[in-house]
Amino acid sequence: MNRVNIQHIPYHPPIQPAVKQNTEVSKQSFIDHLKQATVEDLKISKHASERLKERNISISAKEWQQITEKVSEAKDKGVKQPLVLLEQAALIVSAKNATVITALDRTEAKQQIFTNIDGTILL
Repeated sequence: MNRVNIQHIPYHPPIQPAVKQNTEVSKQSFIDHLKQATVEDLKISKHASERLKERNISISAKEWQQITEKVSEAKDKGVKQPLVLLEQAALIVSAKNATVITALDRTEAKQQIFTNIDGTILL
């Protein structure tokens, strides 16, 4: 009769490289990162650019960033053409095209009636 020789082979788990753990916890959620990545920079139409120059309106880079973020938020909520009120200016923006359509000095804006807007952003 044939003899079957069975040997016990000890099991050794494979050695895995050490995984570097990130101890720094992200303070932003995935949604925040996604929104930040998809925020379109605002463009300025030729008309708005001329109005900004002739009315001597200057907007800082920080303010432009805030405007861009708020217009993006408004667009996500269905706003198509918001009025953006700053301390020194009023802007009408096409959220769909991410474009500043026109700009007015804030004192000049007090005397205006704004039509064809569907939202307001106060900064």
